[in-house]
This record gives sequence, C-alpha cells and structure tokens, in this order.
Amino acid sequence: MKNSRGWLGSLRRLVVLATAGPALALTTPHGIERRSPTPAYLGIPGLEQGQFPPLLSQTGAFSDTSRLRPSPVLIPYQLNAPFYSDDAVKSRWVSVPDSSGGAAAHIDFSATGDWKFPPGTVFVKHFELGTDETAPVVRRRLETRLLVVDGHGGIQVATYKWRSDGSDAELLSTNLTESIRIQTASGQRMQTWNYPGRQDCRTCHTDLNGGILGLKTRQLNGPMTYPGGITDNQLRTWNHLGLFQPPVEESALATLPALASPTNASLDLTDRARSYLDANCSHCHRPGGTVGNFDARFETPLARQNLIDGPVLIDQGLDHARVVVPRDIWRSILYVRPSTLEGMKMPPLAHDRLDEAGLGLLREWINSLPGTPALPPPEIVSSARSAGGGSEIVVRHPEPGVKIRYTTDGSAPGNSDPVYEGPISVEFPVVIRARAYKAGFNKSIAAQQFFQSSN
Repeated sequence: MKNSRGWLGSLRRLVVLATAGPALALTTPHGIERRSPTPAYLGIPGLEQGQFPPLLSQTGAFSDTSRLRPSPVLIPYQLNAPFYSDDAVKSRWVSVPDSSGGAAAHIDFSATGDWKFPPGTVFVKHFELGTDETAPVVRRRLETRLLVVDGHGGIQVATYKWRSDGSDAELLSTNLTESIRIQTASGQRMQTWNYPGRQDCRTCHTDLNGGILGLKTRQLNGPMTYPGGITDNQLRTWNHLGLFQPPVEESALATLPALASPTNASLDLTDRARSYLDANCSHCHRPGGTVGNFDARFETPLARQNLIDGPVLIDQGLDHARVVVPRDIWRSILYVRPSTLEGMKMPPLAHDRLDEAGLGLLREWINSLPGTPALPPPEIVSSARSAGGGSEIVVRHPEPGVKIRYTTDGSAPGNSDPVYEGPISVEFPVVIRARAYKAGFNKSIAAQQFFQSSN
C-alpha cells in the first residue's frame, strides 16, 4: 500500500540500518572506526568571536583546499531529505571538538527535537553548480559556508566565495549576486546565484530552531557510504564515535524517526511530502515561528500540523484558499507560493529557480488526498480582430463539457454572469476574468488577463 499512513507502514520505513539488523551489529564495520583528535574551532584563534580568516585555506577545514580534500577531523554526513538550493550539489562535514579529557565533547541527543552542539563545533557546507546540462559531471565551485557554535551558545556564520580558478575561496564581507552561464541542449541560459551575508544566514538559522539546521535524528537516521567504502547507518557511526549524550542503543535505531527521501517513489507518498516540508519549511513554520499557521515539522502528527484545510493569513486573492485544499493545487497556498519567483515566492530568500521535483511531489500528494477535485482555471489565450474590425477574446479549457462564465469589468465571475459560447467582442483596454464549472468538480479559481490596444 504505497500511500498507507498506518503505523505499521511507518515502522517498516523507519528500519534504515545499513546492516542486516542488530544481530550483525557486533561484527559489521562502522563507517568511521575512530575520530582524529579535534581542536575546538578547528584550532583557529578568534573563531569563537566570529573572526574568520580571509581565505578558506586558512580555516583548517581542508588539508588540500584546491583539491577539496577535507581535514581528517571533519566527519562527512548527508541528509535523508536535503534542503533545495537552486539545483546546487552540496557536500557536508562537521568537526566536533574534543573535551578536556580527549574524548569527544558530547552532542545533546534528542530522538525527535533539535540537537545541541558543544562550543567549538564547526559545520562546513560546500556548494557546486552544474554548468552544462548535457554533461552533469561538469560543475563549478561556488561557495563554502562555515557555521560555528560559539562559547555563548550562539552561532557565527561565514561565506567563502571560490576563485574562478578553484585554487581558494575568499571570505565575503556582505552578500553578493552573480549571473552564471549554463550550457543547455539548445544553447545557453543565465542563472542567478545569491551568496548570503551573515545576516542573510540568520534569517533561517534562528534561536527558535537552535541555529543548526539539518543535523537531527530524522535527517541522519539512514545509510551513508563513507570515504573508505563502508556503508553504515549514520547514527550508528556517530554513536560508535562517542558523540552522543546519552548514548543510543543500537537496537533502538530502527524505532527512531527517519525522514523519507522525497525522490524515492517506493516510499509512502505522504511521508515523502511531509519530509520535504520538514526539510524546506520547518525551520520557520513551527510554533513561535513565522506568521504562517501551520507546523511543518515531521515530528508533529499530520492531524495536528494544520496543513489540510488549515486557514491562511495571506490568501493571494483566491476564494476559499487554505494551506492545503485536497485535490486543488490552485487554492493550496502551500503549493501556490513555491510555484512562483515573484514577490510572494517561498522560500523568500536566495531562491531564483523553481524546485520542479519538489513541486511535482507536492502536487502528487495534494491530488491524492480524499475530496472533490477542482477544475483548473480556464485559459484566456488570445485576442484577435473580428470581421467587423473590432477585437475578440478567446477562452478555452482542457476539460470537456465545462461551462465557463466570464466578466469584462474585472469582477469575479459568478452564476449570474454570461456563459462563454465563443470569442468575446470587447473594446480595449479590458480585464477578462473567467471561471469553469462542471458537475462532480469544485469550480475553478478565476483566471484573469488584461488586454490593451497595441496601437
């Protein structure tokens, strides 16, 4: 049952141990058998106060910066459901410092909530962008971000922009926008990349969410193939390295929450959609967060997330808009706002490419929910000269047998307005609005077009 939301299906999906089971745990190698001695703040003086070196090569994050070879103290990790970053490819590492006794300083482990990391922890995230759509292996280094847990429980963030020759990356003092040329099958296109400044990063990395995004049980409870070639559950490896307080019982790993990969179509559709929302929305959309009314955290049961038929504060001018309207993507603000790059786009920061795969997942999930389907809005397609020299507007709809009602004064079409039976004769300028009706469907939202004379 692909779309089952029952507890038994969820339990099966939580069994994400890379080993065959707890019985083999004693003989199965870990992804990393031992940690390298790890200084706080990578040993960089002043990093606790946010005094970052001017060059990435001076941070100690890489033993060979130009070849992007990470320092032995960095632990690689990956996320079950990564945040969308305008099609960039990301690599991630973390260094957790030694305590005064030489063992790892502990991460305060939580099965469902946010983890708390010790001062001196450094997170490294590296971004590359494919510059040739016909050859996916061709990528350009864009930036490497460092996020540091300071001695006061806060975070410090820095962005290093890579030089064009890939030899090193330079610390940015503010945000920056760059246009990047992308080769396509038919020619070229330009893509905007936004390098964040420190305050930009604080928009998402807030005190409310602990400042650290991604590293939590539900994101790391899954397999990873480590540089040595061993595949292991990430929580199992980190637990073996002594990073967690309290330690995790290996036999309990299969019962801990795990996000479903949004791209794995074999997993439950609802779990995949909720995992996508957790990764992309929950840092702001949670109790005490942004002005939205819903809770995107995966740990919150669906019935309490206020997603389905949840009220909205900004309805985008749509009738009966909700967070999610079953089988109606046009009134579902959760789908409408990520579908645009205009002023009401979501997420609102450093986002210039639509996440087509993510939108496809949300669309599939919304259309799978029980309810009456809604008609898509009519298409107001053209204006033409009539035989008498006037102007005519053409409206059409893909669903056979629909009734289209329209207005020419900008008002919302209703049951008393004219039925479209053929091209509409108008005088410019004019605003045409049209809505579709059919038995067995909810009426469409109103489509709108403005026409003016080209003379």
